[in-house]
Amino acid sequence: MIIANSTSRRVFFSVVVFSSCLGVVSLGILNSQSASYALADDRNLEPKEHTKDSLASVKEKIADKKAILVDVRDLVEWNAGHVQGAVLLPWRDLQDKLTEAQVKEKLPKDKIIYTHCAVGYRSLRAAKILKKYGYEVRALKPGYDELVKAGFASEK
Repeated sequence: MIIANSTSRRVFFSVVVFSSCLGVVSLGILNSQSASYALADDRNLEPKEHTKDSLASVKEKIADKKAILVDVRDLVEWNAGHVQGAVLLPWRDLQDKLTEAQVKEKLPKDKIIYTHCAVGYRSLRAAKILKKYGYEVRALKPGYDELVKAGFASEK
């Protein structure tokens, strides 16, 4: 059961999870104070906008081994086609499953990390997490289709 409460143009949700054996298992309430803290904390993370680096510059830095392209789309999207040489690191995994140590095993700290997804939203969110881990990260606004159109080789 999800109950919505709208206050001051913000919508907060209370979630109640039921189990057939145990009755109410979990009750999570997001109040206005904790929501404001979470939103404010997220807004203060960098980067706040997509990189201004041109796709030609990104391609050159990757070719010169100065940068890595990280695809933060889901596995099903990756399997449908991805940029050759990109590293798969789904945003959902970054957000929920992977620890900082696990990310450090996948990505080098001495290279620029360019994140990309389909339309730019997840790349920006992933970039914020990677920035928090100490990476030099730049989120791309262009998505997979635009990268392929710009000359990045595709694998399926």
